[in-house]
Amino acid sequence: MSTDFPDPWGVVSTGIAIVAIVALVAVLLLLGRQRAQVRRANDLLDLSRELRHRYDALQAVTKEGVLVQSLGGRVLDISERAAAILGVDAKASVGKSVGDLPVVLVNEMGLAMNPAAVLGHRAGVTRAGWTVDSELVGVALPGTDTTQARMVQVSSQLVPAGDGDAAAVLTTLVDVTGRREVEAALTRSELQFRVAMENAPIGMALVDVDWRIVEANAAFAELLGTSVGALRGYRMEDLSTPEGRPAERLEVDRLLGGGQHRFSLEKRYQRADGHQVWVALDAALVRTPTGAPDHFVVQVRDSTESRLQAEMLTHRAMHDPLTGLANRTLLQEVLQSVLEQPGVVDRVAVLACDLDGFKEINDRYGHAAGDEVLVHVAGVLRAATARRGTVARLGGDEFVVVVQDLDGPRAVFEVAAAIHAGLQEPVRVGRRRLTVAASIGIALADPDAIDGGAPGLLAAADAALYRAKGAGRGRTEVYDASMAMGSPSDLHRELAAAIDEDQLVVHYQPIVDLADARVVGYEALVRWEHPHRGLLLPASFLSLIQEAGMSVALGQLVARRVVEFVASIHDRTRWVSVNVSADQLGDGEFATTLLSEISRHRLTAGRIVVELTESSLVASGTRIRHELTQLSAAGVPILLDDFGTGVSPLSYLRDLPVAGVKLDMSFTSGIPEDPTAGKVARALGALARELAMVTIAEGIEHEEQAEYLHRNGWRYGQGWLYGSAQPGDISR
Repeated sequence: MSTDFPDPWGVVSTGIAIVAIVALVAVLLLLGRQRAQVRRANDLLDLSRELRHRYDALQAVTKEGVLVQSLGGRVLDISERAAAILGVDAKASVGKSVGDLPVVLVNEMGLAMNPAAVLGHRAGVTRAGWTVDSELVGVALPGTDTTQARMVQVSSQLVPAGDGDAAAVLTTLVDVTGRREVEAALTRSELQFRVAMENAPIGMALVDVDWRIVEANAAFAELLGTSVGALRGYRMEDLSTPEGRPAERLEVDRLLGGGQHRFSLEKRYQRADGHQVWVALDAALVRTPTGAPDHFVVQVRDSTESRLQAEMLTHRAMHDPLTGLANRTLLQEVLQSVLEQPGVVDRVAVLACDLDGFKEINDRYGHAAGDEVLVHVAGVLRAATARRGTVARLGGDEFVVVVQDLDGPRAVFEVAAAIHAGLQEPVRVGRRRLTVAASIGIALADPDAIDGGAPGLLAAADAALYRAKGAGRGRTEVYDASMAMGSPSDLHRELAAAIDEDQLVVHYQPIVDLADARVVGYEALVRWEHPHRGLLLPASFLSLIQEAGMSVALGQLVARRVVEFVASIHDRTRWVSVNVSADQLGDGEFATTLLSEISRHRLTAGRIVVELTESSLVASGTRIRHELTQLSAAGVPILLDDFGTGVSPLSYLRDLPVAGVKLDMSFTSGIPEDPTAGKVARALGALARELAMVTIAEGIEHEEQAEYLHRNGWRYGQGWLYGSAQPGDISR
């Protein structure tokens, strides 16, 4: 009989296998979990390394230094930038107490501060994220004193879990030394600008883009007769007189539009007291870094005095210095301008006036008495004209009146009658009563006279004047066709005949050394020995010669006569100057003739001097400069005549081969009564001497003038004091 019983060993074996499998699974699960934890730890480590790398990279480029410390003050971390700011070693500082770091801190007053108190944990700061007030301290680096401390902005805050699970203190340090220096420099610069502006001797203002005054200095306020406070907010253009505002607005708009960077204007300002002043306004636009307009810097200089001086000099150049009447230049401009207007026939007339017996008054009573007579006559002519025209003195005792009236013929006869009546009253000179009369010639602006222009009408009046003198003087004659000085073509033919028939003669006025009044030379002056009208001065015919195109022929004639005269002078040191105008130069004929005559008579070239008038050189060209250079190179000195009255004498001194200058007699005549004339004479003399030039003063009439000019550097002189122009047969 068989019985089925389980095998006990098999059961045991099965149990063991199951247990083993379960254990294996558990081990495998445990190993998998461990591997996952390892991988997670490695990932965290990699992330930590990456974050540290980024932190280090950030600290390398940032300007802020970072110091991390425990609440107890132990350094947990310090960036390289923070270490550099504090002057410590970064690695050696980690783990140390903040108070043990070799750091010297001072406050803004230079007093020492406790590093632990400044950089470490502060009592009461327990809430994470709470930032203490930033503090500015000085950090003195090792080896330097506290005066050289760098300024550092320090601020701290609590960081949660900054030291493991505990909070830590994060301190940032920013070196603001450079910024503070820039701010200090800007403050210093602003202070310097403000001090300079407030104390500037000329007006200054800061003006906004709307052209309103933001700030002004005391000089500006004083110029306008107001206060600085009253100027603030005031529109700049409202300071101007109405007529000057459009030009100013245009310049401001051009600045704002970028058309220019600055502008300058001369204009008039209205003072608070109602008076007006001339100012030179300079404005510059200041822009922001982006190029946008920000504000204007304005300077305002009082130019009233210089303006008046310029106007005075201009007046002197166009007026007779003795009488204040218009001179020949202004007269011709006025007359030509009048004749160019439509409808002048029977509305314009010219009256030429010459005193009878004036030379006898000069010879008997002296030039001072003669001057008083001329001033008196000028007053009579002004009164007789009664604002109906222009009165001029051409020189000596020659006067001209250009009459303008709706009824010219009637008006000019009324003026002539008033002149004769006014001169009936004797002139009181000192204790003497001198009687003076005048001869008058009148030319009416009819169609034939107008064709000849200003020179023709003046010549016609001159012809009538000499008819009056020839008919007994003290009378008035009206020009008609029967008179010698006919149409312009007749005048030109008569002048051509004068040159061909030797009617033009040369007289010589002495030039002296002002040190001892010794004659050193002469000025050659041309005269016309008219067969019917007697000896004529250049003023009555030179303009006609120029108009007729005979200037070159006249220049050659005078050159030959002068060289012959110089050759006949026994004193070989004396020289003669010849007046030459621009229209006589440029084609080489004058220079060729003069140099040829000098060579033919075997003269030293320096004994012939060429005088040029400034007004004739205003439009001088390269040919004229070439001819002057040719003469100068040959040894002929070049003088600039009428020095001080022309448009641009300095450019002539620079561009032309000028060896000397002649002071215009308008300045000489003002000495010593007119202090401005004396100052101008002194200044022009100093300029000429600085350029090593010969200096000659014209128009000297008394010793006081001569002494003043010599004392102020003028070497030579000429004028009535030393003698008038005489014929060429004078003592040699």
